[in-house]
Amino acid sequence: MAALLTALVRRLVERGQAELRPAGEELPPLRDADQLTEQMGEFIEQRLTGEGRRRSLARYACAVESVRHPEPRAVLVPRENAARDALRDYLAARGVADAEGRTLTRPACVDRLVFDRLLGGGRVSEPEIRGLVATALR
Repeated sequence: MAALLTALVRRLVERGQAELRPAGEELPPLRDADQLTEQMGEFIEQRLTGEGRRRSLARYACAVESVRHPEPRAVLVPRENAARDALRDYLAARGVADAEGRTLTRPACVDRLVFDRLLGGGRVSEPEIRGLVATALR
């Protein structure tokens, strides 16, 4: 069971990284909070619809299972990618204290919003995303 779960988690992470890498590489450097809000909104929408929704649900199920099967836990650790680098660089350029730490916190907040909407339905509103961006910039 653990080997199958670990293989599934590896595949989910590989597919997620394959999406994030080109997105971060193709996008121009972040200019302002509005652009960051827009990009986060697009990312969240991808996680809540279609194939992204199915993968999000599978990833959360695997995360819960990893509590009982520690082998896949290390695979679920957030990875470096161009999108994360772009966010860190944007925050650092704006003088945000601990840009690295906030770069790690932001995905956790986005994951929570996605998880909440997967359970309860609905969309993540622009004001919610703006709130996340404003908090990251403090």
